[in-house]
Amino acid sequence: MISRPKNRACLRGAILFAMVAAVFSVGSGAQDGQSQAPVVLDRVVAVVNQTAILASDIDDEIRASVLDPVRTGQAELTRQRALELLISRTLIQQQIRHEDLLTTEPSNEEVKARVAELRRMIPECVHQNCESSAGWNAFLAKHQLTEARVEDYSKYRLEILAFIEQRFRSAIHISPQDTENYYRNTLLPQYKPGEPIPPLNEVAPRIEEILLQQQLNVLFDEWLTNLHNQGDVEVLDPSLEKPTGATPTQIRPPDPKEKESR
Repeated sequence: MISRPKNRACLRGAILFAMVAAVFSVGSGAQDGQSQAPVVLDRVVAVVNQTAILASDIDDEIRASVLDPVRTGQAELTRQRALELLISRTLIQQQIRHEDLLTTEPSNEEVKARVAELRRMIPECVHQNCESSAGWNAFLAKHQLTEARVEDYSKYRLEILAFIEQRFRSAIHISPQDTENYYRNTLLPQYKPGEPIPPLNEVAPRIEEILLQQQLNVLFDEWLTNLHNQGDVEVLDPSLEKPTGATPTQIRPPDPKEKESR
């Protein structure tokens, strides 16, 4: 469990210090002798269990959203939605560190392989030939990304996958009856009359994967909701606050087979 800050006054003091530290005061003008107004370089927009989230973090999250193939065709992330994702991500990473789950950290080889996979999967990269150095560099420049940022994004996604497998998979059991029910009630209705229908024994492994992912999603969502309820989350920018009574935005666990295909 993540503990709440014991001294909110100290926390606010730290926040104010961070906000002041993010302001650069331009010195006296050499030409006219007048001081220029301070220039805000960055600011704290939210605090999650004493961890600050900056306005620049939101900008970075929006830029990195292009790396998610599932977002193809969707509108750009709003700043509010990006902040919600960052809050959930911070809570998850704090809990992973709290439980000291070092085994969830992917190797450099795994991260490199995931980046190579992204270069083949992202629809825009297919047209831009991101598998070539020139195409990949053009893609990164267009979206104001760096190789290091893509690797960091990929590392996080792999870490979450490993964490979910380690923490939740052992609690899930897919019975033969569950598999057969999905086959008869969900899969078979997708076929038109006269189309060849694969036998249950051929598609059973894929059905089990689908059912496993569905249950993992449910467990993960419940767990993440509890993290939100137990954690101390404060949004400092009123324009980024969720409406009163809204449920926490969930992070969908990365799934290499997110689309259920026949």
